[in-house]
Amino acid sequence: MSQVFTFRASLRERAGKGAARATRRAGQVPAVVYGDKKAPVMIAVDPRELNTELRKGGFFARLFDIDIGNEKHRVLARDVQFHPVTDRPEHVDFLRVSADSTLSVNVPVHFVNQEKSIGIKKGGLLNIVQHTVELEVNANDIPEHLTVDLLNVDINGAVHISMLQIPAGAKVVGGERDFTIATIVPATGGGDA
Repeated sequence: MSQVFTFRASLRERAGKGAARATRRAGQVPAVVYGDKKAPVMIAVDPRELNTELRKGGFFARLFDIDIGNEKHRVLARDVQFHPVTDRPEHVDFLRVSADSTLSVNVPVHFVNQEKSIGIKKGGLLNIVQHTVELEVNANDIPEHLTVDLLNVDINGAVHISMLQIPAGAKVVGGERDFTIATIVPATGGGDA
């Protein structure tokens, strides 16, 4: 089971543009919790907590518990709108999930043994084609990341989706084709012309 992080939140009384602006003026980030055949809940979250979670990476592939006083909602972040100039979060959409929910999630790919890779030791460069892989998976079984071991990948070698260890019960979206995750390419000489 994936680790669940907690956000403290407060209820917002109203929805709409004016109410969202008032929430932002009060130093909070407006958000909404929706889905699982229940009514949407308008909330406000602390921008420091939100930014901390956003910087960790894999934000859209992690489960969160939204704690609203006497009520908790298990959610998955689905969208974050950012201010076009300051790049601060302006609004967050959270999808409510239940234990039996099956979701489509982009899971980050982590690369290990880069410094020991045969191809990189020979002067090759890692070319990452897919930073994430879309999985259809149960909400409680979302992996934190997929791991690619580069140890035995030589120059002009490739890592395909079929070479990754996909968790039991998860299915790769578009998995009928063996797409490339990364390659090790030869370094090009930048000589004078």
